[in-house]
Amino acid sequence: MKLRILTISTLLALGTSCVSSKKYNDLEGRNADLQRENRSMNEDLNSFRSNSEKLGNDLASLQKEYDAATTERNDLMQKYAALQKNYTSLEESYDALEQNSSAAILENSRQNRELLAQLDEKEADLLIEKNRLEKLQKDLNLRSQRIDELESVIAAKDAKMNTLKNAVSNALTNFEGKGLSVEQKDGKVYVSMENKLLFDSGSWAVNQEGRKAVKQLGSVLAQNPDIAVLIEGHTDNVPYGGSGQLKDNWDLSTKRATSIVQILRENNQIDPQSLTAAGRGEYAPIAKNDSEAGKAKNRRIEVILTPKLDEITRVLNEIE
Repeated sequence: MKLRILTISTLLALGTSCVSSKKYNDLEGRNADLQRENRSMNEDLNSFRSNSEKLGNDLASLQKEYDAATTERNDLMQKYAALQKNYTSLEESYDALEQNSSAAILENSRQNRELLAQLDEKEADLLIEKNRLEKLQKDLNLRSQRIDELESVIAAKDAKMNTLKNAVSNALTNFEGKGLSVEQKDGKVYVSMENKLLFDSGSWAVNQEGRKAVKQLGSVLAQNPDIAVLIEGHTDNVPYGGSGQLKDNWDLSTKRATSIVQILRENNQIDPQSLTAAGRGEYAPIAKNDSEAGKAKNRRIEVILTPKLDEITRVLNEIE
């Protein structure tokens, strides 16, 4: 079509000079008609192409639906065949049961009686298990209450020990920086006093400054009668060089701990049964003994304040 139009256009161009005006106009009109026809044919061609693409898509969609329908049909045929087989099997079973109905009824009756007996037995077992579970639930609830009570008691003890720690710190605030420290850990309060605050070298007699610190500590302990007080004496690793009734560091540490107990006993509001003196010698150091500073830290009295656990023990015994 494009070649035809090109040919006519060429002829028109060549003929403009040698044809008459009328023929030229006719040819030009014919050319315009052909161009319109070409555009119309192109539009038809595009329309055909669009329709062809749409038909192709429709065909693919129909093919997909056809394939799905074929698969579904095959699946239904398989299910039908399986159902037919089951039906045949049931028919055969029914016929066999019908032929042996009397024997089958008797056997079923026997099996039913056995099942009823088993059900009765299981029901009795379930009742026993139900009662056991109810008892366990009651015990569990009781233990839960005891545990809550125990946690409450422990929390109260911790709060009391924190209050005690603050009271001791406040009572001994004048001795801070003089080898005295107060800390709370593991539910206890630890009051550590280096020997330089309490004793002269090799001596177990408490000096005046030390007596003042111990008495102020005693004033706090007197207000807390439910606290157990353990006084531990500690030394460095330098062997005891004194003479007389003491022969080693262990004796010295024990004697120093006892000296602290004697001062505390001067306060008649402190129950002596709450006091315990112990000597640890050089065997529980808190610093290395390879320097004077380390040895000075190891030479100390530790007062360990522990809440009496009678109430906690009672709750624990009730849980068991």
